[in-house]
Amino acid sequence: MKTALIVIDMQNDYLYEKRKPRFCYDTEALTASVNDTVRRYAAEGADVIYIRHIIQNLPTNRLLFGYSIAGSEGAELYGGLDIVSDLCFDKLFGDALTNKELLSLVKQKGYDELHLCGLDEFGCVMNTALGCAKRGISAKIVRCAAATVFAAKKQEKGREKLAAAGIEYI
Repeated sequence: MKTALIVIDMQNDYLYEKRKPRFCYDTEALTASVNDTVRRYAAEGADVIYIRHIIQNLPTNRLLFGYSIAGSEGAELYGGLDIVSDLCFDKLFGDALTNKELLSLVKQKGYDELHLCGLDEFGCVMNTALGCAKRGISAKIVRCAAATVFAAKKQEKGREKLAAAGIEYI
């Protein structure tokens, strides 16, 4: 089976000490889990693909969001993340497969399955998994290498959506 690991939104603005308080992820534990997963997949010969959520550098976006702004230090991949490939794609929306170059790579490589990890489990990870299902691409979420800051009710609804779409956790 040809599998790729997609590492989603492991960026400074969500993980480093200068992040906004709402991004209260356990950086050390999450990064250790993601790095272990990255090393395992790379050792097995799987492609590891990195995704960055990028928000256009406009005055309104800087005021409204203030994170993941194009060209900022915060939008870069987190310094503690193990980078094992040069496969890195930017996305403007939650579903990483809205990036046409990434979608083209996935089709060209003929992956049987995409395994997703990173941030946020019930944000961009879930949206990418649902985007895979919509496009007929098999996807699974690596539970130990994903994290969320969403409330329990949102998590419950997210799990229901994922299950309805046939997305499993591994």
